[in-house]
Amino acid sequence: SFAYFTIKDRLPQILTRVIDTLHRHKNEFFEEHGEKGVEAEKRAISFLSKLRNELQTDKPVTPLEDDLPDAALWNQYLDYQRNLSNGNGEPSWFQSPWLFVECYMYRRIHAALAQNPPIDNFDVFKEGKAQNFFESQEAVITLCTYSQDLLKKMKDLDEKQLKEELFKLLQVSLWGNKCDLSFSAGENSSQKYSPLQTLENLAPYILVNDMEKLWLLLINAKKSNTEKSKVRVDIILDNAGFELLSDLVLADFLLLSKLADEVHFHGKSIPWYVSDTTKHDFNWTIKQLQSANHMWMSKCGINWEGNLKKGVWVYCDHMFWTLPHDFSHMAEVAPDLYADLQKSNLLLFKGDLNYRKLTGDRKWEYSVPFHQALNKFHPAPLCSLRTLKSDTQVGLKPGQGEQIQASEPEWMTSGKYGIVQFHAAL
Repeated sequence: SFAYFTIKDRLPQILTRVIDTLHRHKNEFFEEHGEKGVEAEKRAISFLSKLRNELQTDKPVTPLEDDLPDAALWNQYLDYQRNLSNGNGEPSWFQSPWLFVECYMYRRIHAALAQNPPIDNFDVFKEGKAQNFFESQEAVITLCTYSQDLLKKMKDLDEKQLKEELFKLLQVSLWGNKCDLSFSAGENSSQKYSPLQTLENLAPYILVNDMEKLWLLLINAKKSNTEKSKVRVDIILDNAGFELLSDLVLADFLLLSKLADEVHFHGKSIPWYVSDTTKHDFNWTIKQLQSANHMWMSKCGINWEGNLKKGVWVYCDHMFWTLPHDFSHMAEVAPDLYADLQKSNLLLFKGDLNYRKLTGDRKWEYSVPFHQALNKFHPAPLCSLRTLKSDTQVGLKPGQGEQIQASEPEWMTSGKYGIVQFHAAL
């Protein structure tokens, strides 16, 4: 299966890159922290080399031995996996659910650094994320320019034009999800061209398109909006770099068009899946835009910093997003997060990992309804914006998946197809 090749080939490649990154920063650690920095780097590399060996030789997945705040939850989940195996031995790298062991690897990478001060705050994936942003400059400039042009004409747009603009920016945010560094094992995956010009050509590759439902939800919420009931949209982020920028442009449009009064962004509390957005990445991106020597880029950065200061944009992270649990466990494992999401009018889940966690990462029949796969997870109306990079997909029309499969065996993992899949909360 695709899962097997991911564990066998892609994950060891990612670990090798992480080890290499630490090697390359050895002098920097020495300059900043002296011998302590070098010792910490050696310990972290030794920890990661051992991890890579365990993975490649299909060793049992061992309990976490660190005292980080989420360790107990992880170890409980490992017990749960043990019980699932019906006495067929310990869960191991090749004999366990893909989602679990992949998350487990990233959590162990985090532990390798977190347990080794003074380099405990070093993000081994930071360079790749920054590189993706810089190499996507042309597309970034185009999108910022478009966003600022839109701002000027916003008050003259009628409802039909407003809807067209929303659909355009939803699609830019959808296809921005192609820029995924964990998928390319850290290889370059920047956005080279303007996504706006290609939307028409990409439209036939959207397998489920519920944009109309999103529009109705937002426009009705706007019309029934009172001073007391603010319309809130939450974006559960995926990748930093160009994808994050496309999400920020969409969020800005939602505010300026008054389709939303506030937007909450949810990122990861630790470096995750190579290119996922952390608080540092979020703030860094806005700072990069502010200081850019391009007028519209810096205008976006200044405006967006203002949104954060005014509190109409809120960035938050929660430990739950980097646990191995699928989202149907959120209400019991993270009741505070679930309660917060219940305050939202719309949850936009970006990317493939969020989709896998929404649907329990199972090998569903393609035509199983989305709400069934969500397994009672419905804090609020929700929508997945995702390009397909793993073999889980539900909610297709009967025969739709089989038809594509016949001519394109790799359709579920190539990133060529996308979905805008909506479920109204019950």
